[in-house]
Amino acid sequence: MGTGARIQAKYVHTNLVAEDWRGLARFYQEVFGCVPVGPERDYRGTTLEAGTGIAGAHLTGAHLRLPGYGEGGPTLEVFGYTPCVERVPTAVNRPGYGHIAFQVEDVTRARETVLAAGASTVGEVVTLQLSNGQHVTWCYVTDPEGNVIELQKWA
Repeated sequence: MGTGARIQAKYVHTNLVAEDWRGLARFYQEVFGCVPVGPERDYRGTTLEAGTGIAGAHLTGAHLRLPGYGEGGPTLEVFGYTPCVERVPTAVNRPGYGHIAFQVEDVTRARETVLAAGASTVGEVVTLQLSNGQHVTWCYVTDPEGNVIELQKWA
């Protein structure tokens, strides 16, 4: 940055743009225990168009509190946009945001639960050893719309 200035910041949310925001929100609630935080969003008009740079923009959706946090914790913002561009194929190595991660008690069992709820596999369950000797067991799966999720357990 060069100036030495630092912004005082607090992490608030991550946004997922969904083809079916209600269905995707339901998936995260049922599988991971995310909790809806009202109100639902329904925005359109010149202010939204100015903010998004999209003519005719209309978005609807909701925030879901992520598991493991109390009131005021970070959320997963699941929105549907009109117009919506075509989805690109899922890839864990595409530059930009790659995945969200959830810590679980048993990666294999969590993977089976996610797959039974409509998710897909990306890779296998593996364990890596860090240079400090810690081990992390993890895998990648996708949600029903192809967004990558990491399931992990540290030992």
